[in-house]
Amino acid sequence: MKNRKLMIVLGGLIIGVLSGLLVKFGNLGNMGVCIACFLRDISGSLGLHSTSKLAYIRPEIIGIVLGAFIAAFVAKEFNVKGGSSPFIRFLLGMTVMIGALAFLGCPMRMVLRLAGGDLNAILGIAGFSAGILVGIFFLNKGFTLKRNYDQPKAGGYMLVAIMVALLVALLARPAFLIFGVDGKLPPAAPIALSLTAGLVAGVVAQKTRLCMVGGIRDIILFKDNYLLLGFLSILLGAFVTNLAFGNFNIGFEGQPAAHNVWYINFVGMFVAGWGSVLLGGCPLRQLILSSEGNVDSSVTIMGLMMGAGVAHNLKLVAASPNTMPALVILTVFLLFVSLVNREVV
Repeated sequence: MKNRKLMIVLGGLIIGVLSGLLVKFGNLGNMGVCIACFLRDISGSLGLHSTSKLAYIRPEIIGIVLGAFIAAFVAKEFNVKGGSSPFIRFLLGMTVMIGALAFLGCPMRMVLRLAGGDLNAILGIAGFSAGILVGIFFLNKGFTLKRNYDQPKAGGYMLVAIMVALLVALLARPAFLIFGVDGKLPPAAPIALSLTAGLVAGVVAQKTRLCMVGGIRDIILFKDNYLLLGFLSILLGAFVTNLAFGNFNIGFEGQPAAHNVWYINFVGMFVAGWGSVLLGGCPLRQLILSSEGNVDSSVTIMGLMMGAGVAHNLKLVAASPNTMPALVILTVFLLFVSLVNREVV
């Protein structure tokens, strides 16, 4: 047990330091790694939303998927499964993404924002934890998306193949894809550094089972702090690195890619937390599961990307006037899904 905890602490510290380095070398402040934001950028590059300044094929996502796939394949943990309520998972993926973009970050970025001094992240953490509590309540009441089944091997390799294709596209820059506005890319670290950081993060996350939802869930249900230690270590590693490079700025105002409308920050991550519990893991965990051959998680990733397109096209991002009504509708949707998918024993 001690060796297991030491591994996740060291892994978290490495991811935290790498996140700080990515900011130092070009990524937007407090956005060393953000699964939601980076999937959104890939969605923009594919034309799923029209905010061209947020269109870029993010090497970090490619690296995470490939790193986790390699780690799973070598350890013989690659096992192709699927068929567990795929369309509901797709819609839940969209829901989680819209909630995350209301806050402007996934659970990973929530931690990294706090490590950079952004106190708005505290509201996000509170909302995320509250959403997880509600999700746990429905799990205890019998919520289930049913079991999955063995699937054809080809399906398990599809997301990996897509990531390889995206890497080729990133290097070749074909004209039919979108890369920023008039060739001006979003803030980004060099491709080699971003890809390497993603590969390392993917291996670490696959080996340690890192998941923010799981961390909060396990501490509540089982008093088990294993997964939570990983994110506390990410917080510490990023905090120290930010201090070293002068990228720590404490306060609610003037934070990069953030807003301080507290109720949107709270409710956005409340929706993301509740939806992630129903899915069985946060966006990072969905990437790792898909890299291990879980086709349902690959469907969820597609839902996340579609959700990013919907959020930007319909202006449901940050403190837009449309955001709060959308979050209310999504909360009702989550309640509906939680109620109708209960298995009464």
